[in-house]
Amino acid sequence: MTLNVQFMTMAAMILSGIGFGMMLDTYQRFLNRPKRKSWIAFINDILFWTVQALVIFYVLFLVNRGEIRFYIFLALLCGFAAYQALVKGFYLWFLNAMLHVIQQIWRFIVKLVSMLVFKPIIGLFQLALGLVFFLGKAVISSARFLLKALLKFIKIIFFLPVSKVFLLVWKLLPKGIKKTVEKIYNKVAGFFKKAKNVYKRAITWNKNKK
Repeated sequence: MTLNVQFMTMAAMILSGIGFGMMLDTYQRFLNRPKRKSWIAFINDILFWTVQALVIFYVLFLVNRGEIRFYIFLALLCGFAAYQALVKGFYLWFLNAMLHVIQQIWRFIVKLVSMLVFKPIIGLFQLALGLVFFLGKAVISSARFLLKALLKFIKIIFFLPVSKVFLLVWKLLPKGIKKTVEKIYNKVAGFFKKAKNVYKRAITWNKNKK
């Protein structure tokens, strides 16, 4: 490697060390290790270190075609140490500030969408549901009114004339026929009364048995 390539490699590895430190703190910030299960954290660690190794090797490949020298690791270590000493505090503050801003923007977007989309939809649904219930009650009330009117109409047109005709015929019947009809009616009524009493006794006996 020429001196220029070696200098570019050193600079790239120092910057890669700084970038690795930033990525490591970002990863730790998002991983939230105490709340993660150990096996999930283990898998994430493997993926993180694999990705970082591939990224650093890709940078090295772009600079010097992937030639590995001992000073490359020293440059990475120097970059990481420089990050820990000079950049880490500011970067963590900046990272937390950016996350806070993103959270506030996200909450604002959620509230805005809720106010402009979900609440109007819910309001329209409630209005439609109220209209359906109102129309249903109106239809039921109208049906009841029409049924009562129809029953009154049938009573006036049919039952009243029939009952008057029946009373007139009943008055014109001979007394013997009237007595016979009354006897039959009393017997039928007595039979149904006895059947009703037997049914009540059977129910009472069944309850006492249980």
